[in-house]
Amino acid sequence: MAPRLRPLLLLALWTLAAPARLGGGEAGDGGWQRRGPGTPSAAVAEERCTVERRADLTYAEFVQHYAFSRPVILQGLTDNSRFRTLCSRERLLASFGNSVVRLSTANTYSYQKVDLPFQDYVEQLLHPQDPTSLGNGAPAVTSPLPPQRWFLYPPEETPEFHPNKTTLAWLQDTYPALALSERPLECTIQAGEVLYFPDRWWHATLNLDTSVFISTFLS
Repeated sequence: MAPRLRPLLLLALWTLAAPARLGGGEAGDGGWQRRGPGTPSAAVAEERCTVERRADLTYAEFVQHYAFSRPVILQGLTDNSRFRTLCSRERLLASFGNSVVRLSTANTYSYQKVDLPFQDYVEQLLHPQDPTSLGNGAPAVTSPLPPQRWFLYPPEETPEFHPNKTTLAWLQDTYPALALSERPLECTIQAGEVLYFPDRWWHATLNLDTSVFISTFLS
């Protein structure tokens, strides 16, 4: 499957920020730029969502139905206002511009990796996605919500993927040929939503807009 697929060692929670809407540094936009024209149409629209969304989940229900068995999308937990402020382009560059980041095809198993300062990545390589480019480059923001599309397989269903191909390449080349029974669980996560998936689930992500997200691993 896609290059970001890998088995997790711990439980994980993911949540998205909404750092931008338009480019040009206007108030509230986070300073991120408008998406370019090169984004493939196949990556824009969500075709289906097969992960359950819950806005009223109790702890008992979570443990019984999801904690050890399947993913769930949690809603209504946060509006991410503080996170959005901290994730503006200016703040991130000021805090982490000199930090070295590692680019790959977004896969744990990728052969090809490049290290460079975070500022160089933002200023030179943050562009509409290209199936062959390192770093799973994300399009810049075009809407109030920066969605991130997720694909998930349980641990016992090891997907087929090339270590040095991007999620976008997998979506374009492999996904269309999969029978419905072979397709992963999938959904597009919107800003403020939290995706939970259990230990060791394979996963791939595709940023549909410029996105900043947090991952939390639970023991």
